[in-house]
Amino acid sequence: MRIVLGVGGGIAAYKVASLLRLFTEAGHDVTVIPTEASTRFVGTATWEALSGNPVSNSVFDDVHLVNHVRLGHEADLVVVAPATADLLAKAATGQAGDLLTNTLLMAHGPVLFAPAMHTEMWQHAATRANVETLRGRGAAVLEPASGRLTGADSGPGRLPEPQAIFDAAMALVQSRSDYQLPLAGRTVTISAGGTREPLDPVRFLGNRSSGKQGVALAVAARNAGATVRLLAAHMEVPAPAGVDVQRVETAMELREAALAAAADSDVIIMSAAVADFRPAEVSDTKIKKRDDTADPVITLVRNPDILQELVEQRNASRAGSGQLVVGFAAETGDSQGDVLAYAQAKLQRKGCDLLVVNHVGMDKVFGQDSNEVVILSRAGSEPQEASGTKTEVSEAIIRRISFELNHVSPRA
Repeated sequence: MRIVLGVGGGIAAYKVASLLRLFTEAGHDVTVIPTEASTRFVGTATWEALSGNPVSNSVFDDVHLVNHVRLGHEADLVVVAPATADLLAKAATGQAGDLLTNTLLMAHGPVLFAPAMHTEMWQHAATRANVETLRGRGAAVLEPASGRLTGADSGPGRLPEPQAIFDAAMALVQSRSDYQLPLAGRTVTISAGGTREPLDPVRFLGNRSSGKQGVALAVAARNAGATVRLLAAHMEVPAPAGVDVQRVETAMELREAALAAAADSDVIIMSAAVADFRPAEVSDTKIKKRDDTADPVITLVRNPDILQELVEQRNASRAGSGQLVVGFAAETGDSQGDVLAYAQAKLQRKGCDLLVVNHVGMDKVFGQDSNEVVILSRAGSEPQEASGTKTEVSEAIIRRISFELNHVSPRA
């Protein structure tokens, strides 16, 4: 999503750096437009470094791009924080003296103001009238938080916390009937990370999964409007904000959680690296290494095929006939066949609707920030390739899932 983040000239401008980080980590493309006054609090170099985009507050920079028109036209969302009394007044009266106020006049998408000012300014009749004017035109104006202000005073006028502004912005976009997100109203369950199968209280059998791809999928699904449930095995990255996280460790724990979550899910994405085997016996105490004993022999037993069970559960339930089940396959080729040959066989064996195929290796996929996948369909459509950062790959996968949900007839 393309977001314009306007920064007003108040001391709370420093908090907006955290808001910008929330937007960018969620995968959004953010253009920051600070007012001239705000650059006395936070310089343009900070906004450029955090957003990855050039920053200007003048209509005379890059005139050939017609930014004073283009930015508002192209923005899916405009957020102004802190929205000072001065900025609210200029927006309410339609002034266009700089790049930000021009952009507000040209904005076609939703606009959110997050006010911050002294209590008397917020409660002044002029500010209240400006707020009502903006709300009457369809803009969202948050109520400021209450608490300690710049000086010794306390009261309403603090900038809401960055997470609260982020959540309000995402809710605003989802509520707009003229901007319908592709997964709005859908529930998506995603497994991520690698399972760990205990040998004793200290040791376990595990894998190299970092959870990066699963987390990126959760972010992409959330940004597409879905209610996201993340079944998180061992991950080396934090879970994203705005999703329901359920922690699991073993394949059996993941199986129980996935089968339960599937009951009310429109989409299930099994991107976790699930152990195929687990120790037949788990020692209650640490297995000791002694010179007078033989090397231990570890007997393994198969773990259940969770993906196949999810498909069988879906097929047995009339209520789940429209559910989309997406599997992941981490494959290596050998003398018996290449990666896609093994993946096609797995797709038919598992019966899932889509299979996302990774060609893995010691230095491929696991723990990396980029990925290359092929999306196979049980319906027989041409394989789809996607490559780039794991964020970009996840967005491609979510777009494909959205297409399948919105264009494929429910299953019998």
